[in-house]
Amino acid sequence: LDLFEEGSVTNMFTSIVGNVFGFKALRALRLEDLRIPTAYIKTFQGPPHGIQVERDKLNKYGRPLLGCTIKPKLGLSAKNYGRAVYECLRGGLDFTKDDENVNSQPFMRWRDRFLFCAEALFKSQAETGEIKGHYLNATAGTCEEMMKRAVFARELGAPIVMHDYLTGGFTANTSLADYCRDNGLLLHIHRAMHAVIDRQKNHGIHFRVLAKALRMSGGDHIHAGTVVGKLEGERDITLGFVDLLRDDFVEQDRSRGIYFTQDWVSLPGVLPVASGGIHVWHMPALTEIFGDDSVLQFGGGTLGHPWGNAPGAVANRVALEACVKARNEGRDLAREGNEIIREASKWSPELAAACEVWKEIRFVFAAMDTLDVA
Repeated sequence: LDLFEEGSVTNMFTSIVGNVFGFKALRALRLEDLRIPTAYIKTFQGPPHGIQVERDKLNKYGRPLLGCTIKPKLGLSAKNYGRAVYECLRGGLDFTKDDENVNSQPFMRWRDRFLFCAEALFKSQAETGEIKGHYLNATAGTCEEMMKRAVFARELGAPIVMHDYLTGGFTANTSLADYCRDNGLLLHIHRAMHAVIDRQKNHGIHFRVLAKALRMSGGDHIHAGTVVGKLEGERDITLGFVDLLRDDFVEQDRSRGIYFTQDWVSLPGVLPVASGGIHVWHMPALTEIFGDDSVLQFGGGTLGHPWGNAPGAVANRVALEACVKARNEGRDLAREGNEIIREASKWSPELAAACEVWKEIRFVFAAMDTLDVA
């Protein structure tokens, strides 16, 4: 352990994967997993708050949280962007989100976006009586600029900020996580660029390693694929690293891609975010796969509603509440999911309209990354 700097994911990766992947003698190499000693984990502070503290801050229990990525991701003015945030939150969502490449472009500077989103946030909270959040993307070209944006978000009273941890870098991410912990901000993490590193089966670093690194560096949410949506992710593999994000002790289980038993020694957990090509017909499967401690995030699945943004949010909230109620009554979401959604749509015209729009949408592709279990 003396070979590694305490509390530094940057140093850990430099030491483990820094040079060896470039050796001429190697045609390909992949880091599938690593076991992090408990003594080393204890040198990290991890997520700013963790799952339980986040639920307490939001006063929301017993169900997955609902989110939405604002679309179109680029081109809206700050005021129109804020209007979309307001409509989605008023309709029943818990969170809305900046897309990963929404930073500070000529058509919408970050300060203007933060101001209009804060206005939308507080207006929707006043109308619904629920605590709401918008992931204000603090990712920037320099660490100093990133911190300036996070400080401004805190001054506005926003509950959560966002960072692209792979493109932004682990040093920047840990610095931001430390600030969020000290100042009561939740931290949402986007994994933009991960597939460049983890998607090829014979070379790179598996996402379960990147997920472990994020839990050490710090983040309260991280995107984890959907299993059923448009992004890569086999069910067993996904559930394996979801457990590594959430649980305190995870047993070795090769059938789920967990090569080593991992003890997190009470490091706070991270909420997995299911996002990417999902809609109301996916709600039963998502609820069954990810459980309560997750964020289900619908972008086009909310904003693509034919009646507008707020009805799209209503449709998703009704679908989620119906699935949670059915599950709590002992119904089988995997087998009865479509029937549960149809029943709910009878008394929710917003959901009925969403069901009609999304009924033909499927993403049927073979996974690139599959388990090799003897």
